[in-house]
Amino acid sequence: MALSVPGYSPSFKKPPETLRLRRKRVRSLGTALPPGERSEPAPRRAALAAGLSLRPFPVAVGRGGGSPATAGRNPFARLDNRPRATTEPPDGSPPGQQEAPSPILDSNQENDLLWEEKFPERTAITELLQTSHVSFSESDTPSSESTELPVDWSIKTRLLFTSSQPFTWADHLKAQEEAQGIIQHCRATEVTLPQSIQDPKLSTELRCAFQQSLIYWLHPAFPWLSLFPRIGADRKMAGKTSPWSNDETLQHILMNDWSVSFTSLYNLLKTKLCPYFYVCTYQLTILFRAVGLAGNDVITALMSPTTRGLREAMKNEGIEFSMPLIKENGHEKKKISGTSLEHGEEQAISDEDEEESFSWLEEMGVQDKIKKPDILSIKLRKEKHEVQMDHRPESVVLVKGTNTLTLLNFLINCKSLIATSGPQAGLPPTLLSPVAFRGATMQMLKARNVNVKTQALSGYKDQFSLEITGPIMPHCLHSMTMLLRSSQSGSFSAGLYTHEPTVVFNICPPMDKVLDKETIHEELANCGLHPKTLDQLSQTPVLGKSSLRNVEMSDYIYNWRS
Repeated sequence: MALSVPGYSPSFKKPPETLRLRRKRVRSLGTALPPGERSEPAPRRAALAAGLSLRPFPVAVGRGGGSPATAGRNPFARLDNRPRATTEPPDGSPPGQQEAPSPILDSNQENDLLWEEKFPERTAITELLQTSHVSFSESDTPSSESTELPVDWSIKTRLLFTSSQPFTWADHLKAQEEAQGIIQHCRATEVTLPQSIQDPKLSTELRCAFQQSLIYWLHPAFPWLSLFPRIGADRKMAGKTSPWSNDETLQHILMNDWSVSFTSLYNLLKTKLCPYFYVCTYQLTILFRAVGLAGNDVITALMSPTTRGLREAMKNEGIEFSMPLIKENGHEKKKISGTSLEHGEEQAISDEDEEESFSWLEEMGVQDKIKKPDILSIKLRKEKHEVQMDHRPESVVLVKGTNTLTLLNFLINCKSLIATSGPQAGLPPTLLSPVAFRGATMQMLKARNVNVKTQALSGYKDQFSLEITGPIMPHCLHSMTMLLRSSQSGSFSAGLYTHEPTVVFNICPPMDKVLDKETIHEELANCGLHPKTLDQLSQTPVLGKSSLRNVEMSDYIYNWRS
């Protein structure tokens, strides 16, 4: 006599068994009916009887039958979007052969799904590994083969290097190697590696240089807050402790320290001891570059994105600036200055524009019948166009020469750079620099070595990856590619993730004079950068409003796309 167990049913079947029984039942029904005797929907039968030519279409399984091949296909055979491990059969092959699932592939997929549930990090890394091998023929901006990458002035938030050779040399640095790397960075020691390293794991020179490349300098620094990126960071900062948000005395102290650090950085830039630095606020980012970088013969500052209110405030302070991406009447906009045009000249220009814009009415003879808009309406229309480009890449502002010093004083006294509400309220802007400055804190980029398996034609193969996260500045990207050139024997690929508001820094601003390389090396010899890195940063930008997205090196030759 069977014991009755509460909640137990002898006829209970697991869902996979039920689906298997339904598949068998549908297959048996499909094979039992000849093709000519399968039922058709009533409207289709009526149309065929009337002599209309209808396009054949597969009939839904379970509602009128279906072909054995169609009925036998499991729509849930593949739950992920990975490419198939085997090549697709030719178009002429029967559909049943194309849809036949592989039991080995299904088991691997189940393992992948379980792995992704336990380790969600692997999903993103596997996707990155697949996207990093996209054909360069599909890129938006393909490039020709070159031994050097174009200069990219945008800040990267993540780098993912992949290679067929392991990155074990980047793991578990010894205390002596870490200390040596820090000393090399502080003393700006130039490290030259051979073209190929036989055993990278045993190369102390390589590991110290890797530690040296991960260092950057930051102000302010709070261990519980991530101060980059600042644009769109309110959600990440929400709920974090911010004792300065409601304390005006503490805010005043923080701003005084920030002003000292900002002035120190500008002085280093002016004396050519710092090549460049970034000022990151909750609304915009500013890039200051020394003389000789990006092909300029003076100090430059790029600001993006800007607003009409900020530009008006700069004009009122007498700061001359230009907007390289704004064109009027087919010509580039000239320098804007708060003191260059007087009211009478502006009135004359507006009157001329008004006469030109309505001259066609006189030609038609209807100038008296149509009411012309007044000067105020025309001015409001022009202001509307200026406001429409606010917070866009086109609103980038270029300040050159001695006006950068005026900009420094303007930014120190500008209250709109600091949020008055929200998680970033009262927090000074972030200063990022490749060299030390007064009040700065040494920080390290995070590096992680990950090994995954990727699908190949013959199954799965090992793929080694090195992930670097943090505010990755242009000099760091170039240093990393030089290290991997030697450690990976000139063969690797990389996926680059950009902080989008800084992409516009790759535009080529108008230049009065281009300095030669020898002059740049002499003037910036003590800026703390490797000579090869300095060569790259002194190039004229060619990426425009785009940035590097994927890089691949093969046989010491670069291919890249933006």
